Amino acid sequence: MSDHKSFIEEGKAVLGIEFGSTRIKAVLIDDQNTPIAQGSHEWENRLENHIWTYSLEDIWEGLKDCYRDLTEDVKKQYGAEITKLAAIGFSAMMHGYLAFDEKEELLVPFRTWRNTITGEASEKLTALFDYPIPQRWSISHLYQAILNKEPHVPQVAFFTTLAGYVHWKLTGKKVLGVGDASGMFPIDTDTKDFDKGMIAKFDQAIAGEGFNWKLEEILPKVLVAGEDAGTLTAEGAKLLDPTGKLQDGAVICPPEGDAGTGMAATNAVARRTGNVSAGTSVFIMAVLEKALSKVYSAIDLVTTPSGDLVAMVHCNNCTSDINAWVNLFDEFAKASGHLVSKNDLYTMLFEKALEGDKDCGGLLSYNYFSGESITGFEEGRPLFVRTPDAAFTLANFMRMNLYSALGALKVGMDILFKEEKVELDKLCGHGGYFKTEGVGNRIMAAAANVPVSVMETAGEGGAWGIALLAGYSIWNKDNEDLGVYLDNKVFAGQKATVVEPDPADVAGFDAFMKRYVATLPAEKAAVENLQ
Repeated sequence: MSDHKSFIEEGKAVLGIEFGSTRIKAVLIDDQNTPIAQGSHEWENRLENHIWTYSLEDIWEGLKDCYRDLTEDVKKQYGAEITKLAAIGFSAMMHGYLAFDEKEELLVPFRTWRNTITGEASEKLTALFDYPIPQRWSISHLYQAILNKEPHVPQVAFFTTLAGYVHWKLTGKKVLGVGDASGMFPIDTDTKDFDKGMIAKFDQAIAGEGFNWKLEEILPKVLVAGEDAGTLTAEGAKLLDPTGKLQDGAVICPPEGDAGTGMAATNAVARRTGNVSAGTSVFIMAVLEKALSKVYSAIDLVTTPSGDLVAMVHCNNCTSDINAWVNLFDEFAKASGHLVSKNDLYTMLFEKALEGDKDCGGLLSYNYFSGESITGFEEGRPLFVRTPDAAFTLANFMRMNLYSALGALKVGMDILFKEEKVELDKLCGHGGYFKTEGVGNRIMAAAANVPVSVMETAGEGGAWGIALLAGYSIWNKDNEDLGVYLDNKVFAGQKATVVEPDPADVAGFDAFMKRYVATLPAEKAAVENLQ
């Protein structure tokens, strides 16, 4: 404790702050990359004029409160005050649209990744570039505003993401980490910069509009992990700490998106590695050795913080239906007079799933609380169906729910692993789905047919991930590649539970998926008729 106290007071600690969708979290680390203090601030987006947004006041009040909460934790634990930091990193939800004029005034309210108002732009840009451009990408928002003839567009002097905006105001630098930038506009992985050929195509497509700007002029500068992204200014220090105790001068690493920090926090930035986050929603990220052979609507292409190409499959639904069924079993247990803690109930039911038939005995469910674009649904209805002669046991029922949670993801993974022959040496799982040891990673290994590990630090999250990237900016004395640095300096000796795919489990999941895909019309009928 005394070592940490002096370490903090001497200004050697490194801070990472991530803006999540419901929480802003801060993590302070020591030179062993170990979290030593943390803070947080709860916040929520709001729907205004049919736009999901956070106000600038939300952003700055949230940041200040999160930092204040961190300083209180430092004072409580160590009796110390933060007056100086060695390095800082900011990360946030990727994508979205923050556009400013020449006077640095926000032109329209922040449009977050959650908005689905750019369908026309997404479709036209995907065709123009022959490259997947999802609705949530920043360029989709800009192009949709152009298509809509919005009056603010001629005034745009700069647009960026949430992490890029915060970094700009604290350093004066209009830069962006390459991982976050890859959710604004496609990246050329050879140059580690925005794709100039696609920029030229975009400029040509809008040439008739008569704007006095070119796309490259209004985009942030792209940086890879470890590059100089500026330092905390005196004005920036006051934005972060209004008490005036925090001094300027801290190195600030390139701002990143939550996908990049998730990769860093799970040691999945090297080629042939990947990570899967499974909670309310689920997504897999696989670092590719080469580009995919064609465009797939189910697969997004982004990059690691080092600029390597990553294939991402994102699904809206994962554990919500499991939680609903566990709540039902909890209600039954209470009604029967057998009190079981929720944690023990989850453990018991997850472990029971491993006793089930490999193909779930003919049971089938769809966990669609909301729509799933991968399978073509704008809305969802949770649905459980079985044949009269199906083996309706508790074990099969729970195994089915665990399979269903990965069903839509499996459709996208099959494109990667079966059609594109992507090979991974390891896949790191994190999130509530993997909490029961040896269960979630076994089912995930069956779905992906790849070894799946769960590390003891998998719950640390993106704020720790951006703190690691900030530390990399100042502690990488050997000039190691980020993947090598994480292996050697952060995750060496890290304990992990690794499960190899069982061929019988893999075959069973494939059999389940044949039913899953063939019966999608039943889910469609439920959506259309169950109101």
